[in-house]
Amino acid sequence: MHWSILCDFDGTISLEDVIDALLETYGQPGWQELEEQWKAGTIGSRECMQGQVRLLQLDPATLDAHLDQVRIDPGFIDFVTYTQQLGVPLRIVSDGLDYAIHRILANHGLPPLPVVANHLRWCGDHWELDAPHQADGCRSGTCKCAIAAHARASEAPRVLMIGDGTSDFCVSEHADYVFAKRRLVTHCHNAGIPHTAINTFHDAIALLPRLLEGSLLSPSLPHLLATA
Repeated sequence: MHWSILCDFDGTISLEDVIDALLETYGQPGWQELEEQWKAGTIGSRECMQGQVRLLQLDPATLDAHLDQVRIDPGFIDFVTYTQQLGVPLRIVSDGLDYAIHRILANHGLPPLPVVANHLRWCGDHWELDAPHQADGCRSGTCKCAIAAHARASEAPRVLMIGDGTSDFCVSEHADYVFAKRRLVTHCHNAGIPHTAINTFHDAIALLPRLLEGSLLSPSLPHLLATA
């Protein structure tokens, strides 16, 4: 069986949600109200994040200094190496910030990886967020379901999703299997989505050969490795 991998970034690869951390430190008043509107479902994540990014009060040098302190999952570098050895396509799909993802990965010595995310722009005195990967009918900045469909059509017939939170709920229902962290574990369990809970990407490395050979897809196996 041939697979491709889609992997979330914030809270999955990175150990913090980058935009949340930036807002807590540099956000001007009003970002919390947008967050509450998003949680209530009155606005989508795209509208929420575009408004919140405009409220960030920091210059590019300060942004870089913050990003240079962001830590990543201790097993992710080895996971990237392993997928490359196996020839399994890996793409980062995020409803976060493309600039932040590229800089953080480079800081940890990782080679350039395909990244699908919102585009962050500095406009001289404020930040703007573009959503080049939105889709009709989807209120997210990045429509991960559309990316999964494209990967299935162009790369491999089966899709593994790795994620941790709300932005991964919808795409997990369209993936063939999920390696889940945190809130995504509960969602997959409640929705009956085939998954295994992971704590770190070291767990994902151990699981990947079993997925590729098909044994993880057996209904007789429990879909649980660790409590996330």
